[in-house]
Amino acid sequence: MQKEKITLFTDGGARGNPGPAGIGIVITDNNGKVLKEGSKFLGETTNNFAEYEAVIFGLQTLKKLFSTDKLKEFDIEVKLDSQLVAEQLSGRYQIKEETLFGQFIKVHNMQVKDFPKIKFTYISREENKEADRLANEAMDVA
Repeated sequence: MQKEKITLFTDGGARGNPGPAGIGIVITDNNGKVLKEGSKFLGETTNNFAEYEAVIFGLQTLKKLFSTDKLKEFDIEVKLDSQLVAEQLSGRYQIKEETLFGQFIKVHNMQVKDFPKIKFTYISREENKEADRLANEAMDVA
C-alpha cells in the first residue's frame, strides 16, 4: 500500500524587508488535490521571519485538519521558495539571524512532537505560485 503523502506549500514575504508582511499556504494530497488554503497578514517583519511563520502556520493548519495519530502516518513534505529557510530546517545551514532562533525552535519542536516524517524542500518561485499569490493577497491588506 502506498504511503499517504501530504505536501505543504508555504510562502512568506515582506514588502520593504522589513515591511508589511504576509504568508500563504496550500496543502495538497497524494494526487495534488487541494485540501486547504490559508493566508495571514503579519504586520511589520522581515522576509525570512515571514517564511518561518508560513511554515509554522502550515503545520498548525495540518494539526487542525488531522488527528495526531494520522499525522504521524503521513509522509509530509514542506515545499518553500526560501532556500535559506529550507536549508536551515533541514539542518544544512546555520542560523545566524538571532530573530530566527525562536522560529526555528518552534518548527523543530513541532517536528519532534507531531511530524516525525517531515522533509523540507526548496522549490522555485515558479513552482510555488499559489502560496505566493496567497501571501501577496495577505500583504495587500496593509
